[in-house]
Amino acid sequence: MKLASSCRRALTALVLVSMGVAWQNARAAETRSAGTYPTKPVRVIVPFPAGTSPDIVARYVGGKLADRMGQAFVVDNRAGAAGMLGAEAVAKAAADGYTVFWMVNSIVTMNQFIYKKLPYDPVKDFAPVTLAAAVPYVLIANKDFPFRTLRDLIGAAKAKPRAINYASMGVGGAGHVIIELMSSLAGIQLTHVPYKSGALVDVIGGQVPLILQPTTTALELIKAGTVIPLGTTGTRRLPALPNIPTIGEVVPGFEADGWQGVEVPAGTPPRIIDRLNKEIAAVLALAETARRFEMLGIQVWPSTASEMASIIAADIVKWGRVIRNAGIEAN
Repeated sequence: MKLASSCRRALTALVLVSMGVAWQNARAAETRSAGTYPTKPVRVIVPFPAGTSPDIVARYVGGKLADRMGQAFVVDNRAGAAGMLGAEAVAKAAADGYTVFWMVNSIVTMNQFIYKKLPYDPVKDFAPVTLAAAVPYVLIANKDFPFRTLRDLIGAAKAKPRAINYASMGVGGAGHVIIELMSSLAGIQLTHVPYKSGALVDVIGGQVPLILQPTTTALELIKAGTVIPLGTTGTRRLPALPNIPTIGEVVPGFEADGWQGVEVPAGTPPRIIDRLNKEIAAVLALAETARRFEMLGIQVWPSTASEMASIIAADIVKWGRVIRNAGIEAN
């Protein structure tokens, strides 16, 4: 009996030791996993073409992340369908930290009110990582447009409703929704001319007089003299365009900056989200980044994951109201 009892105690002790070793090994593996991530290249899905504002910023930040983290961050442009092709690819990707979504606000705050069916859930399919940049827009006109200020444009539009056209990259895009917000607050009616491609070319050529563009595109055209600026969407004047008023200065209550941010597929381990947040914040804190962003006319905007989630929730309410009031709906 004593021998049996001793054997049981020894066996129990052995099991407990084995369990302790297993637990310690698991914790060590988790720590190694968090500390060594990434161990292979990371795919950065940008839902717009090369050369666009999100693409330019994603490539810059991705290059800095590669330097810091020791693995390539490879941009994969999945353009089309108002960002929905890229969003769908991210939503269906493995939640392992090796697919990152460099996204803009409209994809998760506007599209659900414009399209009857989305191939992704804008909230449930993604986990926020961080905001990255505030992106003001500039309302630009063809260089021969007769109305040289925003006040003149509004006065002319009030005198002749729907006589002035504006172009956009499609129904429900930011360039459409933001101008509808401005028009509503200003009490005017403009005529929307949606394009699938070539909208900016036609504005430069004079076929359509107006378009809203992100600063990354607009500033170079303004410097070249091919278009004229009428107003900007931020709450403060752009340093690059100090003599151009914000739209809010002329149209009280207007504010509509866009933003870029980073998300990952829902279910991505929190430790990976935390690591990405930390590393992106470090890149955004670089003096070089501030200079680069200022040249593009955008502003560094880091955040926590929870802050990004709160901003998404607030923007869903804001833009949902604007889109419903304007009756915007894709065919």
